[in-house]
Amino acid sequence: MYLFGRSEASVTVRPSLLAGLSAPLDKVASGSYFRFVYAVGLKVLKNKLSEYVRLAARGETVLVTDRDRVVAEIVPPRAGRSPLVADALMAEVMRKGWISAPTMVAEEPPPRAPVAPLKDLLAELDQDREDR
Repeated sequence: MYLFGRSEASVTVRPSLLAGLSAPLDKVASGSYFRFVYAVGLKVLKNKLSEYVRLAARGETVLVTDRDRVVAEIVPPRAGRSPLVADALMAEVMRKGWISAPTMVAEEPPPRAPVAPLKDLLAELDQDREDR
């Protein structure tokens, strides 16, 4: 596993790197603005998947490599994403346009309207029984 990023506050700049700059650097950040990024090979990831998923859940980014080439990233969930899988699947199909959000949200289902009055249904049932 490789760890990229710096936790130290000191940064050393070689003079040869500054030679091509037209203006000298007068303000240098004391630390990195980037979070730590972990890189892991497929074989190690397979054996320790739960560890890397926990890292992503804590906000870390994990780069998955295959022969030193990045092939995937395990990242924390986007802000606002529901922790429930069903909600995530519903949001995905809505984003694809397969379904649309309801225009009105009711607390209860709408009342059922009877298809026909009971009197008419019983009369029709009696008529069907007489025909046999």
